[in-house]
Amino acid sequence: MTGPAPAGTFLPAGRRAALVRRVRFLVVFTIAYNLIEAVLAIAAGTVSDSSALLAFGLDSVIEVSSAAAVAWQFSGGDPEARERITLRVVAISFFALAAFVAVDAVTTLISGHEPHRSAVGILLAALSLLVMPVVSLVQRRSGLSLGSQSVVADSKQTLLCTYMSAALLLGLLANALLGWWWADPIAGLVIAALALREGVEAWRGEVCSPAEFLFTGGDDRDDDDHADRA
Repeated sequence: MTGPAPAGTFLPAGRRAALVRRVRFLVVFTIAYNLIEAVLAIAAGTVSDSSALLAFGLDSVIEVSSAAAVAWQFSGGDPEARERITLRVVAISFFALAAFVAVDAVTTLISGHEPHRSAVGILLAALSLLVMPVVSLVQRRSGLSLGSQSVVADSKQTLLCTYMSAALLLGLLANALLGWWWADPIAGLVIAALALREGVEAWRGEVCSPAEFLFTGGDDRDDDDHADRA
């Protein structure tokens, strides 16, 4: 007995085309935003000698690979045929992100290195904390409507950027205001564990996780359940 068909199977052609155009726009926006973010974060991290900002900038480079994979998927006439490969690329991006952040955090803790204050880093983290949740939510809803696991998986990558932005902001503020240099690498280890988990789920094709409820409240899943029962 087969399970319910993906949500995108029964979409009208016009609706499906509009969703595909939206996904392509989101991919272009994500790539452009993360490239700018990477340049600013790496430059600010170099000036302030902040390993957290450098990690954040390099994380943005890794996220571009995930967005580029989705762009490749939807550049062809049959995105579903490229779904599995895209999911693998997204998963590998998660693994690379987790490994880099974990190594950087442990190295910072062991060395006891204290970064300088960075106003640019604080502003950049705050901006990403406002922008990324919105982008992730639109990505997720579009992916669910299309029945595309890779788009939903990429929305998790974007959501993870929100967590990293929050951790970076807290770490930079704690260092600047309280002198708690260790707050940044501790938060980095938590993010690394989260990235590893999301990578495993993307590799397995499992696209739903408790983290999504932070911004969606599970409403989309309930809507899908109602649609399946109908």
